[in-house]
Amino acid sequence: MPAFVTLFGRSVRLEPLSLAVVDDLVAAASEDRSTYAFTRVPEGREEMVSYVEAALAEQAEGRTLPFAIRWLHTDRVVGATRLMNLEYWQGPMPWPPGAKGVVGEVPSVADIGYTWLAASAQGTGVNRESKFLMLSLAFETWQVHRITLKADVRNTRSRAAIEALGAHLDGVRRADSRGADNTVRDTAYYSILSPEWPTVRERLRARLGLVVAA
Repeated sequence: MPAFVTLFGRSVRLEPLSLAVVDDLVAAASEDRSTYAFTRVPEGREEMVSYVEAALAEQAEGRTLPFAIRWLHTDRVVGATRLMNLEYWQGPMPWPPGAKGVVGEVPSVADIGYTWLAASAQGTGVNRESKFLMLSLAFETWQVHRITLKADVRNTRSRAAIEALGAHLDGVRRADSRGADNTVRDTAYYSILSPEWPTVRERLRARLGLVVAA
């Protein structure tokens, strides 16, 4: 299963999720909650402890790699995200060419999800850089074949952010799950494949200002 890892960016650091940051997460989630209409975000310390403990239990089973998002501009934990639904395909795979690794050591495919940010960190680029760090880990270190991203079909803000990454809309699954507002949720499914990652990476690098003009 994937090892604990900290991902370092220019303005964001993704740290292994732990009970040590529960109070910081509670503070982040206690800002303006009106933006969480389509996103499940724990409210209060009791809910946050249960949320973190459940994520750590899934991590122990090799099913998820959860992170706390630290915004270096303010040195505050401003949310959480995770690589999840980790699948380990059996047997050697010829695609992508040259892929290495022991079966079960790293995932073959994964989702990025359970992402939420404090209101003060939304629209700041924190989400974009967090996605860049996780996608880089998944495609360049794990050499996954696919990353899946999902959003409530009504969540136009999240869908626009996913589409801005360069992800492909695979379709909408109707009556997919219970929504954050306790309605029956239709879910938009997006994906990025390994051969698409170089283009997505350069697009993200440009948007993050990591490309130096010649």
